[in-house]
Amino acid sequence: MTTRPPLHDVDESQLEVTGPKQWAAGIPGVAVSLRRGVEQMGVTRTVTTLRLLNQREGFDCPGCAWPEPQGHRKLAEFCENGAKAVAEEATRRRAGREFFAAHPVAELAQKTDYWLGQQGRLTEPMVLRQGATHYEPISWTAAFELVAEHLNALDDPDQALFYTSGRTSNEAAFAYQLLVRSFGTNNLPDCSNMCHESSGAALSETTGIGKGSVSINDFTKAELIVVVGQNPGTNHPRMLSALEDAKKAGAKIVTVNPLPEAGLLRFKNPQNLSGLIGSGTALTDEFLQIKLGGDQALFQAVGHLLLAWDAIDKDFIENSTDGFEAYAESVREIDWDVILGATGLTRAEIEKFARMVAESNATIMCWAMGLTQHKHSVATIRELSNVIMARGMIGKPGAGLCPVRGHSNVQGDRTMGIWEKMPEKFMVALEEEFGIEVPRKHGHDTVEGIKAMRAGEAKVFIAMGGNFVSATPDTRVTEAALRQCALTVQVSTKLNRSHAVHGQVALILPALGRTEEDVQHTGEQFVTVEDSMSVVHRSRGRLTPASDQLLSEISIVCRLGRALLGPEHPVRWEEMEKDYDVIREHIANVVPGCQDYNRRVRQPDGFVLPHAPRDAREFTGTRSGKAQFAANELTVLPVPEGRLMLQTMRSHDQYNTTIYGLDDRYRGVKDGRRVVFVNPDDLVSLGFRDGEVVDLVSEWPEDPSGTVERKAEKFRIVSYPTAKGCAAAYFPEANPLIPLESTADISGTPTSKSVVLRLEKIA
Repeated sequence: MTTRPPLHDVDESQLEVTGPKQWAAGIPGVAVSLRRGVEQMGVTRTVTTLRLLNQREGFDCPGCAWPEPQGHRKLAEFCENGAKAVAEEATRRRAGREFFAAHPVAELAQKTDYWLGQQGRLTEPMVLRQGATHYEPISWTAAFELVAEHLNALDDPDQALFYTSGRTSNEAAFAYQLLVRSFGTNNLPDCSNMCHESSGAALSETTGIGKGSVSINDFTKAELIVVVGQNPGTNHPRMLSALEDAKKAGAKIVTVNPLPEAGLLRFKNPQNLSGLIGSGTALTDEFLQIKLGGDQALFQAVGHLLLAWDAIDKDFIENSTDGFEAYAESVREIDWDVILGATGLTRAEIEKFARMVAESNATIMCWAMGLTQHKHSVATIRELSNVIMARGMIGKPGAGLCPVRGHSNVQGDRTMGIWEKMPEKFMVALEEEFGIEVPRKHGHDTVEGIKAMRAGEAKVFIAMGGNFVSATPDTRVTEAALRQCALTVQVSTKLNRSHAVHGQVALILPALGRTEEDVQHTGEQFVTVEDSMSVVHRSRGRLTPASDQLLSEISIVCRLGRALLGPEHPVRWEEMEKDYDVIREHIANVVPGCQDYNRRVRQPDGFVLPHAPRDAREFTGTRSGKAQFAANELTVLPVPEGRLMLQTMRSHDQYNTTIYGLDDRYRGVKDGRRVVFVNPDDLVSLGFRDGEVVDLVSEWPEDPSGTVERKAEKFRIVSYPTAKGCAAAYFPEANPLIPLESTADISGTPTSKSVVLRLEKIA
């Protein structure tokens, strides 16, 4: 095994395809975890690091936001992809000044995300000066002065954009939004805008709070768990353990998805003997292979049947909800031909599912980006909520709404104020706590921010983590927009594509990873994060930092605050950097539900933020003060003759835009990523064959006179048992197919799951 990075980039000609797997994890999951750890970290460091992962005195996984169990934790409290995430961060590979001297930025721009990410940890601040061909070292002091100079030269603070990745800690997020608002703008786009914004928008309307209403303990109390538009086996594999526990406790599981995913078919839990050498646990009782975008039609049909069968919770509806009559009227009569055409399901399948919902006394609905990235996503999640509310499945054990977040602290970032339109109560609390004046004008979200850069209205772009170029839609447009900026700044742990797509001047500011020790003037520090179920807990890095030149994200924000706003600014930037307890005291005074923060996060399992619908069946956050039913016009996605509906998705060897390797083991893809999965019947009808290499062309209605097209070149067709009429490809490779202007109603999320696709033969 070696810790050296690959010399050569991806060779798609080596791509191999076999059949999809029928189960997840088991011995292969253990073997891959250990192999990747040894490749990146070596044997000793692998053992040390994995022992601390997701433990109370260790660090939170930098991967997904699935919660740790309350109480007892296993010795190996991590999954395969969590182990890969830690191996990437704790790697012994380095990308220092010698690397940048050897590779001009023009060369880096031609590399894949995989190759860039495999080069290792960044070790010191780097600058790309105007007209230069290479990044070169710069001191921290000079870097902060350069950023402050550019920001202070703007005509208006709204000409700057401050992006945030979901891996930022609560303390760093709070300090960052404080810096941005102290500077005078609410331009705080973040990764939520591209994933679960639709969930937040819909739930804020229906329950009054844009978060899920279940705890991890509810899974073993549930009678029915519905997993919709979600692939836990790749995106949050520890959820499979919760589903296995639920099955053992007697729950039924229904999966609603266009693709059959191995993790939801059968789970071989590597934590026990039967998972390693036995057959494991069959998870899914009913699989509804739905067409892309057909979920709204499905849940309208279920609501219709619940009404017809009088299978509704009348007491809950009467005492705790508003808008039921309008909702009931909207689904009392439905066109079954339209429903079946939109879903691709049979009436018998839908009625069987509805009967399971009607008979369950404790139902959890889980979903992820399969629901959130359509134009009608908010309406779809409202319909799902309608079904839950009709059955009275909120505020009772084993029941509720469960949007499963991806990034490890994306929910915490929003709680801490990373949002372009925070409520007035939060703004007033900030002003009272710090004696500053903060702006009220709503800022740009991610898509609006790209448009502002494209139009020359935003001139400075600063990213606190993430890989903005590869995470966003309309890749060529996004790249051109960033290149128009006067300054781009990336706070990062590792090299990524966003470092090669830059403004006239560019900075790379290397930060400590979550696995690393963070020692400040008052001693060793810890940070906090919030998981998908509103639990706030500690995370303390234990490894020696990759370089003595690294600063924590908090230090970077605080030192920039002092350089930008001056020593007379009322915020005590130096004190916050020296002792993170100071930040947490401010959080306690500003953020609702965070009172006595410093004491409560030091409890063994942290604390749970209040959630009135879950805790007390109270819905004070809605416009009526009750849970809000919603009547929604049905949207059916039109697919012209000879076209498919495409979704973008992750490979099993990736986490968001971080690509760990080139094998999607569960889907049978090895040594490549430029693939498009198509139903075999569709291949026959369209005149293509398995293994053929084609260009992907997306088609978007512009106006009655024509369409807008986008192209992504050279994808290998993989015959695959996805829903008929549907296709799938990995992002970021397929991101160029999604135009900037195609976003979800209300939430503004890019429509990455509803791409009208034409397969085009290569001449």
